[in-house]
Amino acid sequence: MDGADRNAQHEAVVERLIACINERRIEVMDELFHEDAVMDWPQSGERVVGGENRRGIYRAFPQLPTITPRRIVSAGDLVVAEATLDYGGPVYKTVFVFEFRGDRIARETAYWSEPFDPPDWRSRWVEVA
Repeated sequence: MDGADRNAQHEAVVERLIACINERRIEVMDELFHEDAVMDWPQSGERVVGGENRRGIYRAFPQLPTITPRRIVSAGDLVVAEATLDYGGPVYKTVFVFEFRGDRIARETAYWSEPFDPPDWRSRWVEVA
């Protein structure tokens, strides 16, 4: 498999992950992650190690977000996805970094932040999306 095919395959796994969360079909995650996969959440300092812990967290989630992808890029065994997470109230801008081993996710690192209004002082140098 050449690099472009591998990138497309890995991006498809991430797209399927987003779809399964949006569809509230978290059991599909077991097909996408290695059983020993690690999820790192640096902002809270938490690390979820292994499928049993991942399943426990996702089953207990008070409300899963709706994920709207903004951009997905990949190179080799790395996929980065930018997205918006909407929890039916709080909305977060998020960056996911996925590391693959073969055709499954071996590590996910997620960063998220609530949007904020830009300061007026820099308005002459920026475009506001």
